[in-house]
Amino acid sequence: MTTHPSFDIEPQDLLVVLRHPPHGTQWLREGLDVALVAAAFGQRVGLLFQGDGIFALLKDQQAGALGQKGTHSQIAMLEMYDIEALWVSEAALAERGLAREDLMLPTTSLNAEAVAKLLRCHPHTLIF
Repeated sequence: MTTHPSFDIEPQDLLVVLRHPPHGTQWLREGLDVALVAAAFGQRVGLLFQGDGIFALLKDQQAGALGQKGTHSQIAMLEMYDIEALWVSEAALAERGLAREDLMLPTTSLNAEAVAKLLRCHPHTLIF
């Protein structure tokens, strides 16, 4: 995981912001579906994991209540769809007591200023 408080962002065609946990609602799964479909149609897609969305990147996820599936299979397909721009909120990691070793994919962590810059520079942003 790399931290870049002031870095040059290469805007993607679509930024998908994932703020919900992998279990309990369908928001995260739907956000990942949108990202994969957009990438399948040739769009350059970036993902920002904020809030409880950070939990989608945890290694060794288990099924949720009542056997609800996790999102590991969708997360594993990101590379296959050339979705390589993955950002995480430093605040979300810190608030949840997580470290880079806890995440299953390499990401770039962003402070609040860099998150704001990321959101401003993308032409299209969807929040889930």
